[in-house]
Amino acid sequence: MNNSIKDKVLLITGGTGSFGTAVLNKFLDTDHFKEIRIFSRDEKKQDDMRIHYKNNKIQYYIGDVRDYVSIEPAMQGVDYVFHAAALKQVPSCEFFPMQAVKTNVEGTHNVLRAAIKYKVQKVICLSTDKAAYPINAMGISKAMMEKVAIAESRNSSETTICLTRYGNVMASRGSVIPLFLNQIEKGEAITITDPNMTRFLMSLEEAVDLVLFAFKHAAPGDIFVNKAPASTIGNLAKAIIELKNANNEIKVIGTRHGEKLFETLCTREEMAKAEDMGDFYRIPADNRNLNYGQYFSEGKNIQSEVDDYNSFNTKRVDVEGVKKLLLNLDLFN
Repeated sequence: MNNSIKDKVLLITGGTGSFGTAVLNKFLDTDHFKEIRIFSRDEKKQDDMRIHYKNNKIQYYIGDVRDYVSIEPAMQGVDYVFHAAALKQVPSCEFFPMQAVKTNVEGTHNVLRAAIKYKVQKVICLSTDKAAYPINAMGISKAMMEKVAIAESRNSSETTICLTRYGNVMASRGSVIPLFLNQIEKGEAITITDPNMTRFLMSLEEAVDLVLFAFKHAAPGDIFVNKAPASTIGNLAKAIIELKNANNEIKVIGTRHGEKLFETLCTREEMAKAEDMGDFYRIPADNRNLNYGQYFSEGKNIQSEVDDYNSFNTKRVDVEGVKKLLLNLDLFN
C-alpha cells in the first residue's frame, strides 16, 4: 500500500467477520485510510468490536447487503470497498439455497450498483475455491457472484471491479480448526469427514495480502488466486492433536452434503489463460462482446495441454509441515 490512500475511506462489507478483523488489525495502527467503515447486520458483533478497538477511525453501519437502501448511506464518500459479506457454510447453503442466492448473488449486485453510483474507485469481491467447478449451493452462488462482478466490471468506466478467490482460511470463524480445538478441550473425539480429503491451507494474513495484491494490480474483471499448500484432513487432525499433546480419538463421520474430495482454485480453462505472477495467478476477464459468431471461428489448443490448479496437485504438506503452518497462528501460541 502507498501514501496515495492515506486520506481515503475504506468500506468492508461483512466487516465483523474474521477477514474484517484481520484488515483492521493490519491498518489501524498505520496512516493508511483516514476512515474504515464496517458494514454488517450484526449489531452485537459491531458493539463488541467498538468496545474492543475504541478507535474513532472505525465507523459502524448496520445494514444488510440484501437491502440496497441500507447500503447507500455506508457507500457515500467511500473510495475503496472490500466486499466480504457472504453466506459461507456449505451445509446451511445446501439446505437453504435461496438464502445463499439472496446474500451471495443479489447482495453482491446491490453492493456493486451502489459502488458504481457513488463512483467508488475500486471494489474487490472475495470469492472461494468452491466457485471453481461448483457442486454445492454455496459454490454455485459464489460462481454466480463472480459472473455478476465480471459483468458489472464491463459496464463500469469509473469503478474498477475485481475478485480474489482463495481456499480454506485457517482458524477463521466457523472453520474446522477451531472445531477440532474445541473437541480436544472437551475431551471428545475429533470428527473428520474423510481423512484423504484435501484442502488448501491459508492464513488470514495471507488472505488479506491477496486482497491487497489485487488492490494494487487489478484490471477490471480480474480474478486473483493465491498459490497455497494443501493437506489432507487426516494430517491436519493429527497435527493439531500432536501440537496440543492430546490423545483424542479421530472419528470418521463421512462426507457432508455438497463436499468435494479436493478443491480447485483455478479451472483448466482458467489456467489456459492465467498469468503467473509469482505467488499469485491472475485470471483476466473474458472481454469478448456479444458477437457470438467469433466464438466459433478459432480455438486454442493450449486448453488440452494444461491441468486445473487444485488441492490435490498443489504442494502437499505432511503432518510436520502442517504443524509448522499452524504454529504461525495465534491459536497455537
